[in-house]
Amino acid sequence: MTITATQRYAYTDLPRLMGLMTGDEKHGPAATSTMDVLWVLYDRVLRVAPDRVDDPERDRFLLSTGHGPMAYYAVLAAKGFVPESWLPGFGSYASPLGHHPDRVLVPGAEIGSGSLGHGLPIGVGTALGLRAQGLDEPRVWVLIGDAELDEGSNHEAIAFAGPAGLERLHTVVVDNSSASHARPGGIAARFEAAGWSAATVDGRDHEALYAAFTAPHPGRPRVVVAQVEPKSA
Repeated sequence: MTITATQRYAYTDLPRLMGLMTGDEKHGPAATSTMDVLWVLYDRVLRVAPDRVDDPERDRFLLSTGHGPMAYYAVLAAKGFVPESWLPGFGSYASPLGHHPDRVLVPGAEIGSGSLGHGLPIGVGTALGLRAQGLDEPRVWVLIGDAELDEGSNHEAIAFAGPAGLERLHTVVVDNSSASHARPGGIAARFEAAGWSAATVDGRDHEALYAAFTAPHPGRPRVVVAQVEPKSA
């Protein structure tokens, strides 16, 4: 079954769409660092569509870095999940587009998120749930930031998913040098030690991202580390 999001805008429209969202607490670097990853996923990889947000065969995308959702909202608008007219109200009292996404208010959002360290454990549970239901086609994608690897809950999820052979689970770590603690051998090595298939790519290179996202990894979960400019740059 093919599920394809509606093409409404181009990648070059994202800065304008993000520019419609103003106000305090925007977490701009957290948002802009994820822009390219989000675009490649929604434009070329994810099996999702605005009119099939409840389709059991859809891919599940979990935004763990929900404290910086502007790029996420811009991509959802570009793909027809939410109207562009919602964007200027971002973060206001009556707006469905809060500083953290709300799965009840935002069409296409699978989880409410923003507290660091929750998305990957939820992704593991989602992959297990799909397996238990005999749903073999849907894939689970989790987008986390490198600073989230400071949270122990993520390491428990990493350690479980590899031996469990959660092949339908995919994680993208956007690395903008925000983590407080370095990982010996780099981020990818942490996942590989737990049995994951791993790749590290330029987080602004769409072709490199697409190749890493679509590489086969039979019997193992997959992680892609997307390196972008440091948050402080």
